[in-house]
Amino acid sequence: MSLSKSLIQQIIQQKSVLNDLSDNDLAEFCQQANEAYRQGNPIVSDQDYDFIYLAELNKRLPGHKLFQSIEPEGQGFSDEKVLLPEIMLSTDKAYSWAEIQKWIERLEKSCLEIDIDINDIEIKATPKLDGFAGYDDGKHLYTRGDGKKGSDITRVFDRGLQVFNASERGQGAGEIVIKKCYFEKYLADSFEYPRNFQASLIKEKALDDKAKQAIADKAALFVPFAQLPKWIGSINKMIDNFETIINDILSMVDFDVDGVVFEAIDQSLKNHMGANRKFHRWQIAYKENKDKAQVKVLGVTPQVGRTGKITPVAELEPTQLSGATIVRATGHHYGLVKEQGLGEDSIVELTRSGLVIPKIIKVLKPAEISIPEICPSCSSVLTWQSDFLMCINHVECPAQIIGKMEYFFKILANNDGFGIATIEKLYEHGIRKISQIYQLNEQDFANMGFGDKTSQNLFNQLKRSFTQEIEDWRFLAAFGINRMGMGNCENLLKSYSIKDIFKLNESEIANINGFATLSAALIVDGLKTLREEYDCLLTYKFNLELTSLEQVNSNFSHPLVGKKVVFTGKMQGSRDEMKKHAKSIGIQVVLSVTGKTDYLIIGDKVGQKKIESAEKFGVKILSEADYINIITQ
Repeated sequence: MSLSKSLIQQIIQQKSVLNDLSDNDLAEFCQQANEAYRQGNPIVSDQDYDFIYLAELNKRLPGHKLFQSIEPEGQGFSDEKVLLPEIMLSTDKAYSWAEIQKWIERLEKSCLEIDIDINDIEIKATPKLDGFAGYDDGKHLYTRGDGKKGSDITRVFDRGLQVFNASERGQGAGEIVIKKCYFEKYLADSFEYPRNFQASLIKEKALDDKAKQAIADKAALFVPFAQLPKWIGSINKMIDNFETIINDILSMVDFDVDGVVFEAIDQSLKNHMGANRKFHRWQIAYKENKDKAQVKVLGVTPQVGRTGKITPVAELEPTQLSGATIVRATGHHYGLVKEQGLGEDSIVELTRSGLVIPKIIKVLKPAEISIPEICPSCSSVLTWQSDFLMCINHVECPAQIIGKMEYFFKILANNDGFGIATIEKLYEHGIRKISQIYQLNEQDFANMGFGDKTSQNLFNQLKRSFTQEIEDWRFLAAFGINRMGMGNCENLLKSYSIKDIFKLNESEIANINGFATLSAALIVDGLKTLREEYDCLLTYKFNLELTSLEQVNSNFSHPLVGKKVVFTGKMQGSRDEMKKHAKSIGIQVVLSVTGKTDYLIIGDKVGQKKIESAEKFGVKILSEADYINIITQ
């Protein structure tokens, strides 16, 4: 039995009604909402559909067909379906960091099955467009349909629709979208969602004046996925920089974006992992849940981090947000406290994503503030460094010492038992350094009050942590040097052996791709303070897996050996093959134009932004032909 219009309106307007819906009614509502979305007439926002209605359906009926096969594209398209040139599946979705971790574990397991080193696997991240999916083979444009058969909508190109970046047709899968800034300026008064307008471009009926104008203004476009801006890096870099990658990708295009798509690049891994009926297993889309709430602050507590940074933690009135009861949230830094009036009885706007703990977006109603003057851990006088309140007593501050020791074992990630409670107990008994922990035996742990079994386990875990093989970059990162996360450590050790890093000066580090001058100075200082503790720990002969050095092959004599080069534009051959060949002859291939880039190699249809960046940084520009002449001399 179909849902009544009044009940549908109640569901949309009063989310609490969900609790009273039967499983069948909820499933039918989700199907109707999905069909309306596919037709271009959404009845709820994409955010509400994903995080409220579909989430509830998944909780109740995880085996429902909406989760098992490609969603129907709705009515309004031709009944005559044609076979797509290539299967177009949907994309599996993750709404939390835990789900992303499970996907990474599946990648790792598959790598083991086909004997591929997981560290060699690169991940690509691109914006997940919220448009109409289609496939362009150069002659025809098709809707995605059920993934195998779709409707021919070539009429969209006949009406003048252009391809993104003024590139050619025939680039395969992509989406029809409308520029966000254009929609907000010219169309928002006439259409509730961009999706409503995009549908008018596709339907068989004649275009109205607004649609014709959007096409003429090149605001409505077909965006091939191959043309999307992207981030590429190792799995470890993805893990280390996940939140930054998400934020960067979401702001890369002027289109509606409802997430970030991550996928493995290695073809053999993709072939092995394959797909089910609905999506490819080597690909996943992360969609952030950014529900918001207005919450009263009961108080603000200063918290000391391992680097000495004092973070204001707001104690909140218990609030339900995204399915959890929130009682605390980070205030980022004391600059925010001072500027926005974050204090007892203030009202804040709070958000919670699946990735991070709750965070305060802004203070809506300021209150009287309290700025601590001394460190709550060691009573040292605090100092301001930009927006950050800092305790600079790095040697004796208990919170910093405990934080550094806990961080070491957390990053090492090859042992169990050395969490915050254990580390705090060790500190109470005079332990101040990692090297002191490794000097302990079972009896020492027992004398500190640990039980016999716990003492034995802790001792065994210590031995495990230096006998079990561990990457050298992870070992280095565990010391927590400023600007030396796992990604930077791996990058550094590709250029210099771990035994040589203490001899490096600022210019040598700054010359490595990915390091700035300021970072280099901080790293050099950090390595100096680390040296004694590092040498002490090396006496335990940690089983380090050494990173392979990326050495320039001296057998090549062309002028580009060792130079940093960016390839852009459409080349005569495959650009990926050109990059691969360039690396094989001693050229450092980088992805973006910076002050450290030596050459920009351009093909046809180059984006103006790359040219402007090259001119800004004084990077020499070579045509594809000039480049080939140089390397073949």
